[in-house]
Parts: sequence; structure tokens; C-alpha cells
Amino acid sequence: MTHQHGEFIWYELLTDNIEAALSFYSAILGWQATDSGQPEMDYRLLHARDADTGESHDIGGMMQLTEAMCQEGARPVWLGYIAVDDVDETVAHIRAAGGSVHLPATDMPEVGRLAMVTDPQGAPFYVLRRLSNKPSLAFASDKPRVGHCAWNELVTTHPQAAKAFYFDEFGWRKDGEMEMGPLGNYEFIRHNGLIGALMPKPDDMPVPMWLYYFRCADIDIATSAITANGGQILGEPQEIPGGDFALQGMDPQGALFALVGARNR
Repeated sequence: MTHQHGEFIWYELLTDNIEAALSFYSAILGWQATDSGQPEMDYRLLHARDADTGESHDIGGMMQLTEAMCQEGARPVWLGYIAVDDVDETVAHIRAAGGSVHLPATDMPEVGRLAMVTDPQGAPFYVLRRLSNKPSLAFASDKPRVGHCAWNELVTTHPQAAKAFYFDEFGWRKDGEMEMGPLGNYEFIRHNGLIGALMPKPDDMPVPMWLYYFRCADIDIATSAITANGGQILGEPQEIPGGDFALQGMDPQGALFALVGARNR
């Protein structure tokens, strides 16, 4: 296994209109898609092309929510996959720690063994033991890569409890913090490099959740593309440490997402 326990290795959009979602994100991030070939499931693989080398990398997938899923309460949402050494053992630990299981440990042909879980505060994510030994570049930990995830941000109702849960389960550690005034502290997370951060949930955020920041080529062009293609901007681009700009948005189907990128003008 090439991925260490605790690494983000895949991102997945659950959506009620997969064709519209593909059109929206492709306009913003340049993603291309192919059918996964999974039987009885409309699942598309997302690819980002390296502008320098022309090489294409798999960065995630999109799954069409069925009517039955929607009737059971499923809604459009982005979910991340975290690599684990043993899915069943991890699921047992998560249950014991106060988390819940939405999809029990399941073998997915040609993919691996996975489960959908939530942390004790209710933020959902997947755990996965991949069959493939091919390295994942879905999370661009080595260098900035357009179209790839650049940052993993947990918004939670209980930062201290969340740290205890994730740090114990995945071997993560804190690597500094940044004060945000009334919003509290923004605490950085390291695991084989800086992978993201956690912060207290603002009142206007509906539920605890992971928010994934995908890198765009130009933040201003991407901002215009969001509104031109039916999405919403939840806050104008803000400069972040390092000189990039970040924003949060909502796609036309209602899934929250985030972008990070340079301002090239």
C-alpha cells in the first residue's frame, strides 16, 4: 500500500443531477470525466490535466443520487476519502469513539474496501483501503496542481473533541494556529505535510462538515464562472497566507465547495 494511514486520497460529489454538475465544475476547474463502468451505478471519474506536461490525473468522482437515496435524506455533498490500513478495524474504532456508520464496510470491485462514516460531531467522510498501489494525486501535497484538492478544512461544533478523535484515529497532529477574532482559532493539521485545518462552526454553516478547496487557475475567472453557470458565491475571494485567494461557494444542486487560486491580474 503506497498511502499512509490517514492520508486524503479521493474526493467524491454526491449529486442529484450529475450532468449539470459535470458541466458546472468543468467550466470552473477544467475537469474531464469518464464513466467508471460500475454496474447499477452512475459514477463518473474526474480527471485534471497538467498544463505543463499534458498528463491527466484522477482526482475524484461524481455519483448520481438515486430517488431512493434522496427519499432517505441524501443531499448533494462533497465527501473526502481517507486511506486506512484496515477498514473494519477503523470502523470499529470510530463507533467506539462516538462516530456513526452510514455505509458499513463494503468491498467495491477494482477499488477496494470502504465505509462511509461520521465523526462524533456528525461530519461525514469515507475510509478506504485501496486495491491499487498507484499513488493518488487527488490531494496535491507535493506542489500546487490546478484541478486538484489543495486544502481540507473541518468546520466543527467541538474543535477539541474533533482533534482528539482525528488525531487518535489517523495519527494527525496540530501544527500551529491562526486567530480569527470572534470566529475562534484556525488550527492547522499536519500529516506527511500540511493537509488542512479545523475551525469552530460559524452560525451560518448548517452542520459540521468537511470543506474541500480545489485549486483553480485564476480566482477571478473562476469567480465569474461560478455565477455564469448557476452557482452562488458565499463570500468574495479573500487573500490567505502565501498570497493566494480563497472563496466558498454553492453549486447549482446545493453542494458546498471551495476554491483557492492566484489572482493573475
